[in-house]
Amino acid sequence: MQNDFNFCPACGGRHIQNVKMRKWLCADCGFDLYNNVATAVGLIICDDKGRVLFEKRGKEPRKGFLALPGGFVDPDEAAEDAVYRECEEETGLPPTKMNYLCSFPNTYEYKNIVYKTCDLFFEAELPAGEALTAQEGEVTAFEWRQVRNEQDLGELPLAFKSAWQALLTWLAIKEQRSNFAIKKLLGGRI
Repeated sequence: MQNDFNFCPACGGRHIQNVKMRKWLCADCGFDLYNNVATAVGLIICDDKGRVLFEKRGKEPRKGFLALPGGFVDPDEAAEDAVYRECEEETGLPPTKMNYLCSFPNTYEYKNIVYKTCDLFFEAELPAGEALTAQEGEVTAFEWRQVRNEQDLGELPLAFKSAWQALLTWLAIKEQRSNFAIKKLLGGRI
């Protein structure tokens, strides 16, 4: 799928071309539009039982599949502010703590347009004992799921590859933290 214009948005000419999905260039007037990557955020939120929070998507793309809470960063918005806003919009709760984890490229197809994104993932915590409220039209349900290894991940109907990659990274970091804590408990002897 390619994002093409039939006419130049500036002059209406028909000689606009898509140059390797990087930009559009009009030979008639010199119009030059870059296809820059959009930024999105995703949150890995665990409960006190170690389960990860997933949302069942209420709209396309990938309606009905599981996703991590999150969404696109708005213009003039910092990624951290987007984490706070998206979390509160989609779950009804603001995060009480967040830490940057990793990033991965993603492809988001919506209404026959292909958006290339850079998805930034954060670990986040929610206020204890508060009820989740799904954002109408965006989220149809919440699911708390165990994610202990790659096999657990393989059983999840995840909407986006970038979330799968982020959860693998999160598992690896979690294991490193655990090994470090054990080593510290044993006084450095492992």
